Amino acid sequence: MANSVYKINKGINQSIEFKGLKAQYIWYLGGGIVILMVMFAILYFFGLPSYLCVGIIAAIGTVMVIKIYKMSHKYGEHGLMKALAKKRLPKALRSRTRNLFIKL
Repeated sequence: MANSVYKINKGINQSIEFKGLKAQYIWYLGGGIVILMVMFAILYFFGLPSYLCVGIIAAIGTVMVIKIYKMSHKYGEHGLMKALAKKRLPKALRSRTRNLFIKL
């Protein structure tokens, strides 16, 4: 039997990386897998055939993994938070009165 060893850390003060996923994307993938397992149980409970349940979950899981890997490669460790913060910035600040600048 082969001994499998996973390399998790790349070095001191570097972000955690596992199989190409960086930082928080590992948690996103883990949470997605848990949600998929719950979805499978719900679909099976409602009486769908098990092969149909597996097919639906496999399709959704494949799309989820591809999306998470794309986000990990596009944004990196902190890029997703920066992109979400940038969307919340206003495009312009408008002041209709000069009172703010006169009354110091």
